[in-house]
Amino acid sequence: MLECALLRPVTRGFSRESRQDHRYHDHRNPQYSVLRPFFRLAGRLILPPSAFFTLFVCLLIAAAPIPALAQDEDEVVRVNTDLLLFPVRIRDKKGQAVTGLSDHDLLLKDQDGVTTGLYFSPGADRVALMFALDQSGSLRQVISQQQEAALALFSRFGERSSVAILRFSDTASLVAPFTKDLSAARAAFKFVAAPNEQTAIFDAAANAVKAFDELPPVRTERRIVVLISDGLDTRSRTRAETVIDAALERRVSFYVIHLPLFEPRDGHLAVRRPSKGFRELAEKTGGKYFLVGDVKSALTPAPPDLAPIFQAIEEDLKSQYLLGFYIAESSRDNRKHVFSVSMKPDGVEYSVGRMGYSRTHKFMINLPPND
Repeated sequence: MLECALLRPVTRGFSRESRQDHRYHDHRNPQYSVLRPFFRLAGRLILPPSAFFTLFVCLLIAAAPIPALAQDEDEVVRVNTDLLLFPVRIRDKKGQAVTGLSDHDLLLKDQDGVTTGLYFSPGADRVALMFALDQSGSLRQVISQQQEAALALFSRFGERSSVAILRFSDTASLVAPFTKDLSAARAAFKFVAAPNEQTAIFDAAANAVKAFDELPPVRTERRIVVLISDGLDTRSRTRAETVIDAALERRVSFYVIHLPLFEPRDGHLAVRRPSKGFRELAEKTGGKYFLVGDVKSALTPAPPDLAPIFQAIEEDLKSQYLLGFYIAESSRDNRKHVFSVSMKPDGVEYSVGRMGYSRTHKFMINLPPND
């Protein structure tokens, strides 16, 4: 069970026995056509922070609550509801990703009636993708050679997606803010190696997470950082745990590409261990960790090819689903409420956050009343 003040999934099996009609929360319903401009304006201007503070405190999984008032006109506006949203991976008995599922393939058990609706969406049609590039001397040439493969990853997502580039050594610099213009991003991949040998990976990762604050909150957007580095942090003042917590709060997942250094160990050449927390940036935020090459490949002059890794990132993102719950105002009573979601199809199971795969996960909420 995921345990926190807000929510927690337990391991062990969505149709919902709800009789509530959610048409009346949708500003596009004809019955509310007169109010449509009002709700669209509200979706752009009203972001009540008190409604979400508690949601961020203990949610140590791969996603966090986001405002239900999304700014895109194609997003359904829900009034007076909190939306808890999580990326999930679903697989079959052979370990293969399962596509084509809908909310009819899920079973929600909610005896306390604390949820008012379900959000379930496949894939990652819209992505805010940031590349965080280590510009130390050992990596400059490798990263420069990978620019087209990296940008090809971005171009394979929806036209509403955006890309940004951050480079770092002892300090970090956002050299290309979020844009749809590939030319600006392409130029940012070419840089001179940093003369300073110190590297602040976790400081840079923290800056990368904060950069997403400039984007409007969109319910279905996946927020991704592809961090490419040798994994050795020699300068950061920010702890890895602090970055992970901030990423979870902002729904940012890290995909970490480790271009390792090598060292002699016990008479053999071995991968130099990365700084503590480097791998966890990916594993604890819903992304993935990739180690590029081994001792044998390190002895060859050919540079590593990251194209297969970028393809693996694309496939992982597109095989995921977004699972969300609309939380009823009546659940804000300072009491613990537990509900569960099970997969209906035989042989299908799912994982959420740090939890392993199971046919069923339980969730717990414990919310204070609104002021």
